[in-house]
Amino acid sequence: MANRYSFWSLLRHGLKHHQSWQPAWKSPRPKDRYDVIIVGGGGHGLAAAYYLAREHGVKNIAVLEKGWLGSGNSARNTTIIRSNYLWDESAFLFEHSLKLWEGLSQDLNFNVLFSQRGVMNVGHTLQDMRDIERRVNANLLNGVDAVILTPRQIKERVPLIDIGPGARYPVMGASFQPRGGVARHDAVVWGFARAASDLGVDLIEQCEVHDFIVENGCIKGVNTSQGPILAERVGCSASGHNSVLAATAGIRLPLESHPLQALVSESLKPALDTVVMSNAVHAYISQSDKGEFVIGAGIDGYVGYGQRGSPHVIEHTLSAIVEMFPTLSRVRMNRQWGGIVDVTPDANPIIGKTRVKGLYFNCGWGTGGFKATPGAGHLFAHTIAHDAPHPINAPFSIERFLTGRLVDEHGASAVAH
Repeated sequence: MANRYSFWSLLRHGLKHHQSWQPAWKSPRPKDRYDVIIVGGGGHGLAAAYYLAREHGVKNIAVLEKGWLGSGNSARNTTIIRSNYLWDESAFLFEHSLKLWEGLSQDLNFNVLFSQRGVMNVGHTLQDMRDIERRVNANLLNGVDAVILTPRQIKERVPLIDIGPGARYPVMGASFQPRGGVARHDAVVWGFARAASDLGVDLIEQCEVHDFIVENGCIKGVNTSQGPILAERVGCSASGHNSVLAATAGIRLPLESHPLQALVSESLKPALDTVVMSNAVHAYISQSDKGEFVIGAGIDGYVGYGQRGSPHVIEHTLSAIVEMFPTLSRVRMNRQWGGIVDVTPDANPIIGKTRVKGLYFNCGWGTGGFKATPGAGHLFAHTIAHDAPHPINAPFSIERFLTGRLVDEHGASAVAH
């Protein structure tokens, strides 16, 4: 359906007209020049364009997307939203985003189906529980809601889980963030796209950016599949391909691109009303509004751009899920996929300026990109508008890899998802 009836069918004609098979609205031809160009028409890019137009008064903006809006990682994630990270910098970043999530549907006048059903991180070993206690205490000191649950409390919230003494992965306790939850990923894209379009932002699909136009250390525009487009401020938020584009401007980003695995089951009656995550077995599960069990796995160990998923990663994850939830053993898998994520050495993003004047990058989110969507867009817009970072994203500049002031969340926040 995406090839014949793009997101614009919903944005321009509304659900009623879309269901009556009105033709898709075609994205506009790009102008020769813009004040700001955003490369990447996913949630982060659209959010940045929206906040630039709404909060910073920038009206002449183009969002360039090589496919259709939301066709990248925005459509390939497990929709988990939380802010219970360990380090101060990470907690402030994701809490900023979570607060925006809480009012996003009202802000965009579009229901993004944000469901605050809570996020649970299960501990299976004594060390898991020590890490959980440390992280919960750090969360509380930073104003982030968090509690520790006993096995009995876990069972009351999640009747499906096996907490018996014979469990392969003994359930010793869990952390729980009540304000965490899930949202509908395509609704988030539609909401930001419609709101940005209403503010005059040009959303241009099927417009692949080949390279940046740089003169005397300053950005002048981009070369695209639809010809050159000029602008003196360019923000790049093209997950999985940021390092390739940065290289065309002579910039080497400390990123690796990896496939990230996920899958959904057949639809079933409601049986799980929270999100359950496990760092030790690297598996996490929730149930969508359509009844599908949404199951996430880890990234593939190799570098690549494949979006197919690896059977051995899926097999490991499903075996762990079945051990924790034995009643799901006969549930059939509906489909699986692989997204492409940029990973930095400290599992945290880069949001900031580069040595090319007027060129900015928002990248390296690894597995945390979806939950940061409104916050990342808001902070990226501030950085572009002021040519300086917001205090919240100042610690996430590219310079930290030169100074050694890393914000290392590897394993610290009960799976870096």
